[in-house]
Amino acid sequence: MLAKLSTRPAVRRCAGTGVLALALLGAGLPAAAADRPQPDLSRFYRQKVSWAACKGTDMPKDLQCGKVTVPLDYARPGAGTLDVALARYRATGRKQGSLLLNFGGPGGAGIPAMADDGRAFMGLTNGYDVVTFDPRGVGRSSPVSCGEGGDATSAVTDYDADLDHPQALLAKLRKAADECARHSSPVLPHIGTVNAARDLDVVRQALGDKRLNYLGFSYGTRLGAVYAAEFPHKVGRLALDGVDTLTEPLSEQGVAGAEGQQTALDDFLDWCTTDVACPFGRDRRTAGAQVVRLVKSLDRNPVPTDSGGSFSGQDLVAAVSQALYSKQLWPSLERALASLVEEGDTRGVLTFARGGSGLPRAGHRPSGVPLDPQDIPADNLEAALMAINCADDPDRPDAARLTKELKDLRAEYEQASPVFGRYRLTQLLMCYGRPKGTDFIRDRVKNLHSAKMLLVGTRGDPATPYRWTVETAARLGPSAVVLDNKGDGHTGYASSRCVRQKIDDFLLYGSLPPSGSSCPPDGGNDWSGTTNSTG
Repeated sequence: MLAKLSTRPAVRRCAGTGVLALALLGAGLPAAAADRPQPDLSRFYRQKVSWAACKGTDMPKDLQCGKVTVPLDYARPGAGTLDVALARYRATGRKQGSLLLNFGGPGGAGIPAMADDGRAFMGLTNGYDVVTFDPRGVGRSSPVSCGEGGDATSAVTDYDADLDHPQALLAKLRKAADECARHSSPVLPHIGTVNAARDLDVVRQALGDKRLNYLGFSYGTRLGAVYAAEFPHKVGRLALDGVDTLTEPLSEQGVAGAEGQQTALDDFLDWCTTDVACPFGRDRRTAGAQVVRLVKSLDRNPVPTDSGGSFSGQDLVAAVSQALYSKQLWPSLERALASLVEEGDTRGVLTFARGGSGLPRAGHRPSGVPLDPQDIPADNLEAALMAINCADDPDRPDAARLTKELKDLRAEYEQASPVFGRYRLTQLLMCYGRPKGTDFIRDRVKNLHSAKMLLVGTRGDPATPYRWTVETAARLGPSAVVLDNKGDGHTGYASSRCVRQKIDDFLLYGSLPPSGSSCPPDGGNDWSGTTNSTG
C-alpha cells in the first residue's frame, strides 16, 4: 500500500528527561539552524523500522519493506505527518550498518527500482543492509499528481504552442500549476530536496546508524550533497555518481542537457549508420536531418498508439532521450525506430518513454511495477519531477520577462540541439505559475566540513556533464574526491567495472582513490540480473 499522509495534529508525547531526551531533541537540527530555537523532533528520532516482506506478485521474496514517519512541515511538526516508504535487502556478510540508495530522478521511486535492479548491489550486502526509499511526494510516499490533462510538460511541448506570442501558453501553464496543487494534497508545498534530506536523517536514525552511508545517482547526488550541507557531522561514506549541478539555473541546465543529448544522439547515429538495418540509411551526413524531419512530421501528424492515444514528435524525443543513457540500449533503440519509421509501430519506442529521469539503469524494461500500481497516479514521475525541480529553484521570471526573452531562448535551445531543444525548453517554463523555490541549495551547499565524499563524473554523460562534477567538487571543498570516468553513458557504476570497484571499495572498506584519478573507457556490464534521472 501507499505510505499514507496524515494531516491530523500530531499527538505530543513526553520526550522524557535526561541526556537521551536532550540528544534526541537536537538530533534533527540542520547545521545551519542549530543555533536557533527549534521545534521538538524527538518523537520522530525515536522510531525503529518494522520490516516485513514486500507485498506484490512481482516483488522479490527476500526484499523487505517498511516505513518511517516524518513531519509534513519540519517547522511545525505538530501540523501533520507523512510516511516515507522503504525497502531493503539484508546484509549477508558482517554488517557495519545500512547503506541508503537513491537511483535518481527527481521523481524516481526507489522501491520498484530496487525490485528490478537491486541484484546489482548484492556485493554491497557484504557489509550493509542495502536500503532504498521513495522520497516524499514520490511513489508510495504521498505521491503528487497533476491529474488527468494537468501536465505542464505537455503544455510546453505542444507543437501548436505559439512561442512568439506566449500569453496563451503562459495561461495554460498557470492553469496546469493550479491543477497540480489541487490534486497533490498538503504534501506539495513541502516537497523538495531540502526536506527530503531531513527525511533521510530521520531514516538514518531509525535504521540505527550514527552516520549516513549513501550511494546516489544523478539527482541522488543533489540529495546527497544537500544532506551533507545540512548534517555535515552525520556524513559517513557518501558516493555520488553522475553529479548534478548545485548552481546553474534551470534555463542553463536545459541547454546543457540538450547539448549532452545531441552529442549522445550523434554518437548513436555514427554507430547506427554502419548497420544495414539502420532506419536512417547508411549515409551519416543525412541521418541527423532525417531524425529532425521525423520529429517534425510526428509533431504535425501524431500516429495512434495501441492504447488509443497519440504519439507525437515530442513523445519520440522523450523516449529517445531515455534510450541514449546507455550504449547497451542502442540495438533496442535501432529496432524500435525501424518499426516506427517503416511500419508506424510505436510499441518499441514507448518502452523507453517512461524510463524516469536520470535513473542509471540499462536494459529493455524502463521501470518496475509498483506494489499497488492502482494507488500511484500515472503521472507521478512527471508531476514529482516538476514539483521537486521547481521547489529547488528560486528563479521565477514573470510573464513580461518570459514574453520578452522566449524567442531568443528558443533559438538558443534549438541551436544546442535541433532534436532535443524544444523538449528541454520545459526546464525553463515548467515552473511558471508555481511558488518560488528555495535558495538554500544555491547559497548554502558549499564549503563543507564533513567526511570525505566520492564524486564520479563520466566524460560522455548525456544528462550530467562532466564539468558539473568538477564544479560541484570545487564548491563542496576539500571533502570532495573526484573520480574521472573516461567512458560514456549516464553515470558510471552500471557501465564501468573500474568505477564499480572504486565505489564498492570506498563504501565497504573506506578506501578512496586519489582525487583526480581516472577510470578508462570500459564496455562493462549492465546491472546484474536486470533488464533505463533525474537529472
